[in-house]
Amino acid sequence: MSSSAMGTARQWTTWAPVVAGVALGVAWGRGLPGFGVALVGLCLLGAVLAAVHHAEVIAHRVGEPFGSLVLAVAVTVIEVGLIVTLMAGGGGKSATYARDTVFAAVMITCNGIVGLSLLVAALRTRVAVFHAEGSGGALATVCTLATTTLVLPTFTTSHQGPEFSGPQLAFAAVASLCLYGVFVGVQTVRHRDYFLPVPRPGSERPGGEGKEPEEEHAEPPTARATWASLGLLLLALVAVVGLAKLISPAIEDGVESAGLPKAVVGVVIALMVLLPETLAAVRAARRDRMQTSLNLAYGSAIASIGLTIPAIALASVWLSGPLVLGLGAVHMVLLVLTAVVSALTVVPGRATLLQGGVHLAIFAAFVFLSFSP
Repeated sequence: MSSSAMGTARQWTTWAPVVAGVALGVAWGRGLPGFGVALVGLCLLGAVLAAVHHAEVIAHRVGEPFGSLVLAVAVTVIEVGLIVTLMAGGGGKSATYARDTVFAAVMITCNGIVGLSLLVAALRTRVAVFHAEGSGGALATVCTLATTTLVLPTFTTSHQGPEFSGPQLAFAAVASLCLYGVFVGVQTVRHRDYFLPVPRPGSERPGGEGKEPEEEHAEPPTARATWASLGLLLLALVAVVGLAKLISPAIEDGVESAGLPKAVVGVVIALMVLLPETLAAVRAARRDRMQTSLNLAYGSAIASIGLTIPAIALASVWLSGPLVLGLGAVHMVLLVLTAVVSALTVVPGRATLLQGGVHLAIFAAFVFLSFSP
């Protein structure tokens, strides 16, 4: 970010996470009236916007692709904590919570974030460009993880129902963690150049001004400012997840009173938790950095599965009740459609407005079928 923009943003992005953290501490464990839910919602929005700013500060300091990993991993680690906490207190009714949340995260990232980013980038540059090698490898990792952890449990026979047996769950957890580790190593070390933004010829901005965005020339933040942003980012993300959990009872009551499926709660919470990554990806697409947007989207999906499943597998030793991971027929069809369309989008290394619209159509179908299965 430019120095002037950083100076302006610092005035509110510093206190927004603090206010959200204070609100979380005050409201935690208490029933919230309608006015309280509205205030918590405002604090949640402020924490989300602050998280995006601080993630961009860190990304500008460490460079790509390390910067895109910061937000993805931080959000996912806290998301895992939220899932385990809700499952610990939910009993049998939370058997599908991990599955619903992880699948929602995959659909949000691979269709919602990717589609919106492609739409924004194509409207500005007509054709969005990225590295097919890096994005294709990331997509293959997402598809493998999703199939192993969310599809196979529906067809295994060692345990009755769409669940893994103990050894199968242990294998899926270890395989997911190892595959996530390999992906991070490839992205950050061995083939780092595959995940860097593709430079335009002449580095011209849309409209022919003939110069790069101001952000490209801004001085990187100091080490002190970077560490401060890292602390505020973590505080903001904790506040996002904590405040989302506080207002989840209101969401659950609304879902129940409307007669909607319980899976809607997981979808709504996943949308709130992934909002920082969505905003960061869209802002990167507006700057003609589509590769960064794809890094955020696919990296978030990989982290969501690769870290959540091992954590849930470990927590299942202490958690009571079943752990349902297998998807139903409708969700499996959406997952297969997502995989096929994503492959056709990524392989050429170039995408237009049409690809963005197709991904958003799939995402819209997922949201609609979640409310009306």
